[in-house]
Amino acid sequence: MIRILIAEDEERISRFIEKGLRAAGFAPTVVTDGVTAVDYASSGQFDLLLLDVGLPRLDGFTVLTALRKNGVDLPVIILTARSSAADTVAGLDGGADDYMTKPFRFEELVARIRRRVRPGENNDPPADHIIRYGILELNLHTRTVSVGDRTVELSAREFALVEMFLLHPGQVLSRQQLLSHVWGYDFDGTSNVVDVYVRQLRQKIGADHIVTTRGAGYRLAREGES
Repeated sequence: MIRILIAEDEERISRFIEKGLRAAGFAPTVVTDGVTAVDYASSGQFDLLLLDVGLPRLDGFTVLTALRKNGVDLPVIILTARSSAADTVAGLDGGADDYMTKPFRFEELVARIRRRVRPGENNDPPADHIIRYGILELNLHTRTVSVGDRTVELSAREFALVEMFLLHPGQVLSRQQLLSHVWGYDFDGTSNVVDVYVRQLRQKIGADHIVTTRGAGYRLAREGES
């Protein structure tokens, strides 16, 4: 069972997360301060850390710095009310694997946890490490994407972009959403990096799989849609 460490000092929030994760099949443990979070996260007993920034004794950024300085490579998702670009950049540059702001959708939190936890050592990854939609298949274990019988070589950013589309099939995703989730922080609003990567992705997986919604963003084509 996947063991999740929750570092959160607000009891109402920690109980909500703990109850939801247990119902989703995880084994959660709650700690309420930064010093204890460092100790527990360094124990090797957990598969992922959900880390609040505003912890007593040591704040979340300091916890993260201490873990990475000590060589602890435990996946970390920062879960905080701080939504500024500066805080997001600080968290990701400090070694966090993901950054979510409160309030959040619980199903999205579970999806992010599942894509960050390390798979087992067996050659056949668990089903929750495979995301399929139509003829597209994304394997989180091998970090590969298949289009029908064809395996496609993607860069890390292209892979993250496909993952984002597959996690939200048919939903229009704005350029700002894609920048935030794939690149991790806000780019200059005039940047065309999303358009460039979408164009590259279309060349690799097929142009029909990504639909442009004029003035809104991009979405994954629905099954059977030409």
